Order: sequence, then C-alpha cells, then structure tokens
Amino acid sequence: MVVKRILDAVRSDFESMTNRELLESVRAAEGRAFVAEVVVVTSPLVDGVSNAEIAAAFGADMVVLNMYDAEKPWVAGVSAEGERATISDVKRLIGRPVGVNLEPVDPEVATMERRMELPMGRLATVENLRRVMEQGADFIHITGNPSTGVTNRAIERCAREFREEAGDKIILFGGKIHAAGVAGELGSQIVTVDDVKGFVKAGCDGVLLPAPGTVPGMSVNVIEKLVAAIHESGGLAVSCMGTSQEGSDIETIRRIALYGKMAGVDVHHIGDSGFAWGVAVPENITAYSIVIRGRRHTYRRMAMSINR
Repeated sequence: MVVKRILDAVRSDFESMTNRELLESVRAAEGRAFVAEVVVVTSPLVDGVSNAEIAAAFGADMVVLNMYDAEKPWVAGVSAEGERATISDVKRLIGRPVGVNLEPVDPEVATMERRMELPMGRLATVENLRRVMEQGADFIHITGNPSTGVTNRAIERCAREFREEAGDKIILFGGKIHAAGVAGELGSQIVTVDDVKGFVKAGCDGVLLPAPGTVPGMSVNVIEKLVAAIHESGGLAVSCMGTSQEGSDIETIRRIALYGKMAGVDVHHIGDSGFAWGVAVPENITAYSIVIRGRRHTYRRMAMSINR
C-alpha cells in the first residue's frame, strides 16, 4: 500500500491508516504537516462549535487536545458540561487525526512559581496511556504546560515506559515547548542535542522543540542543530509555538513559520492561546499554513468534506 501524504489524505484515508502509516504520511509531506493545539476545558471561541472544529476549519491537518482528562473525558463545545465526550467524538466531527497532551510531572523538581495542580487524568501514566488509546488517540504529546514541573529526564523516562507498554500502537512525540516552570531548563537550555537523542532512543517517534523565535536564545541556527540530531537518530522534528505568539500579528506568524522551514523541521505546531486560552487566532492558523505549503494545500484542507 502506498501511503498518501498527509497533505492529500481525507477522512477515509485516515481511518484506514495504521499509526505507522500515519507517521509515514507525515514524513512524506516533507515539512508541510501542520498540527493545531486546542484547550478542551475553556469556552470555545465561537458558540455552537468546538475549538477543535475551528482549528480544523482554518487549515490544521491534525489537532492535539490540551488539558484533556483521561479519567473524566469532556470537550467543551462537543458535549454539555459534565457529559462524557472523548477523543473519538472529536475525530468524528473533524475527520482528522487527534492526539492529546499527557504531562510527566517530575516531583523532585521545584518550579519557578507555584506548581500547577493537575488532575490525575492529565498525568503521563501508563494507566492514562491505556485510557487515551481506548478513547481514540492517534498520537500523544509527552510535554508540560506552564508551572507543571515537567523535566527532560521525566519525558525520557515516560517515553520509555509508554513505548514498552504500547509498542507500535501509538505515535509518541516528546519534548518541551517552553520551560514548564523548571528553572534549570530555561531559554537555550530547554533542550540539548543529548536530550533529543535520548528522547528518540527512549521511544519517541518525534521530538517537540520550541519554534525558532518563540523562546529566548532559540534561533534558527540552534534549532537547526537540534533538528539534525533528531534526524540522525531517526526521529521527526516538530516545531512548536507555545508562547502565546499564536495570538500575535500575522507577519510574526509568517516569520516563525518560515524560520521553522529554514531549520528543517518535519511538522509545524501552533499553540492554543489566541485572544484567550483555547485556540490560536483562526486567521493565524491559515496564515501559518499558507507559508509552509501555499494556498493550494491550505484551501484544500479547509474545504475538504469529512464525508470523503
């Protein structure tokens, strides 16, 4: 079977792909795969529609759910508050691959500010891995939100545990987009070449990196070296915007998108903080997509029916 590039794949293609085929579909896009992150616990930007649907409508190939509680699954805009809504329900609405963030909090590390108290269903545990797989997850981001105390060593440890548990049944992306409250992993010290090699060796299919220009010290040259190390290790590099710049002006979005292309990343990710926490400014999602793959592929993704 020849796997379609994610640029060309439709709902029926995604439904028939194994996780390994989805990974090859992303790889075949040659730096033009696009992920949008959304928060599931905040009110949607527009009433009557979820933030995941907004992100998909404005051009995302894949959507990752932030603050999803595997023990008490609920997605604002998909079901009424208190009513169960799972990853599979989101996939049914948008017809695209959907993943979740799980957070490997390191209890031995003090954060720069008060540690965020996380529900048990958001933690990167083997039990939650099993739950999100049962609930329909296509991929997992092993990463941390602000003030959670997620460290690189915890990410590596978690990746090893997840891969041992799940084998090839799930796609794993691990890494940090910002410091996550850890004082020793700030700026250009967020991640090193040894860290990214360790993530891939531990079982990550791809590594999450701050997008060039989003974290102090993370220049194109710095990211380029990390990307080279990831590729040498056999992984995919994911350029992530998680510093609320997804709510900035379109020219800034375009520059960050182009910087990621220059650094050689395979997958582009736009964060969940636009006008407020929840979803990027929708026009910025489209602007980012147009930079990395042009209007042709962007408009196709925006217009494509989920009935195909």
